[in-house]
Amino acid sequence: MRNEEAEGLEPGDLHGLFARIVDIESVSRDEARLADLVERALSGCPHLEVLRHGNSIVARTRLGRDQRVIIAGHLDTVPVADNLPSRVGVRDGREVLVGRGAADMKGGVAVALHLAQALDEPVHDVTWVFYECEEIEASANGLGRIAEDHPDWLAGDFAVLMEPTSDRIEGGCQGTTRFKLTTHGTAAHSARSWLGRNAIHELTGLLEAIRDYPVREAVGVEGLVFREGLNATIVSGGTAGNVIPDTAELYVNFRFAPDVSAEGALAAMRRTFERPGVDFEVLDLSPAARPGLDRPAARQFCAAVGGEPGPKYGWTDVARFSALGVPAVNYGPGDAGKAHAVDECCPLDDLDAARDALLAWLRPGGGHE
Repeated sequence: MRNEEAEGLEPGDLHGLFARIVDIESVSRDEARLADLVERALSGCPHLEVLRHGNSIVARTRLGRDQRVIIAGHLDTVPVADNLPSRVGVRDGREVLVGRGAADMKGGVAVALHLAQALDEPVHDVTWVFYECEEIEASANGLGRIAEDHPDWLAGDFAVLMEPTSDRIEGGCQGTTRFKLTTHGTAAHSARSWLGRNAIHELTGLLEAIRDYPVREAVGVEGLVFREGLNATIVSGGTAGNVIPDTAELYVNFRFAPDVSAEGALAAMRRTFERPGVDFEVLDLSPAARPGLDRPAARQFCAAVGGEPGPKYGWTDVARFSALGVPAVNYGPGDAGKAHAVDECCPLDDLDAARDALLAWLRPGGGHE
């Protein structure tokens, strides 16, 4: 059992800080212990104003710089699967930390917390955000709740969300909508099927519409190529092997590029799938986010980090920043392919590279911490 002193989150050694953060279990809705320690660590920094909303912590400099940037990461993880405490291992010749949250996204949290404490004179004013409940329903998301209750806390010119990207810039994100299509028929005994109407068969036209839909395979948005996708994800129906089903359900997911609004994407889906005898139920709708790579702060960030920015496939909280008028990119240590895996891990040199890149951006010529 660690004592309070041993659990302190002082900057110190970045790798040691990372291990301590991973070892503090923080499954969604149970982030209070980690949030308390983050708040305590940041409250001891005279260059930071520290604010709290639930189990989300915001710390910001007030230096009067021309630009304000936001660096954000979520504190929560998916449930532990016998993968805590953390341990150091070797994968493909690289030293890694293995443990729940190592990839998604406590590596990014460790880098941000380390730099938030150490950087007292950044070239931009910085707002550091450590938020709760990213891994569960959108209504609980700590970043969303801050945006709703205290949007001024998230004011800025550019944001970096420290999602695992293997230290590559991924600009913006796809939008997504999920909806359920329900068809109706008439139940009958399968021996006298002509007396009924098979609701599963009524799905045929809908499935053909998905197969034939002209999804765009290469969409240029601010120099990045996004790919869209329209897919059936779940099909259900029927009650018994000898009964003609009177209802059937088809779940569909549409991932759309940032040049399309959420409302426009949903309207396209309604035009395609709404028809007599079919119920159309929207399950969720989340807007895409433009990369904003043409902004001065973004150009400076890209120059400091290096490499060729790519698109973000999937939806992330950069869209919440975009909705506030703050362009954002995804950038952080760790391989997204290891997120939520039982052997979730993050290469330790990924942390070093992320730290050095942010230092080059926020304190050019300042060297390593």
